[in-house]
Amino acid sequence: MIATSIVHAQLIPKKDRVDTIIKAPNALCVNCKTRIESYLKQYDGITDVIVNFKKGETRVKFIKDRINIEEIKAYIANCGYDADDVPAAEDMYKRLPNSCKKPEDGGGHPKPKQTSNLPQAQN
Repeated sequence: MIATSIVHAQLIPKKDRVDTIIKAPNALCVNCKTRIESYLKQYDGITDVIVNFKKGETRVKFIKDRINIEEIKAYIANCGYDADDVPAAEDMYKRLPNSCKKPEDGGGHPKPKQTSNLPQAQN
């Protein structure tokens, strides 16, 4: 199955593939990483997801004819995490373990490290 996805991704012209970074400031542990990556990988058009929980960022590679950046942000928000300008879905955020919640909500995450401003993908 994975080999098939890779082959299909290689057949997509580079101009149709997008690589972007979405700020997810409350995704700061291994559990958050696993939750977001496994959730996003199930959607058609997403070819790769890597959560850098030390920086509070999610790198997503996707095929722009199948999915767009706003949909991806909504999916991250539906996992219970903020995604750039899209706030976490309240009901899903409440379901996160306490260790994955923001400090102001009694969570155990440290504040994310500051990162350089990388250019965002344009649709």
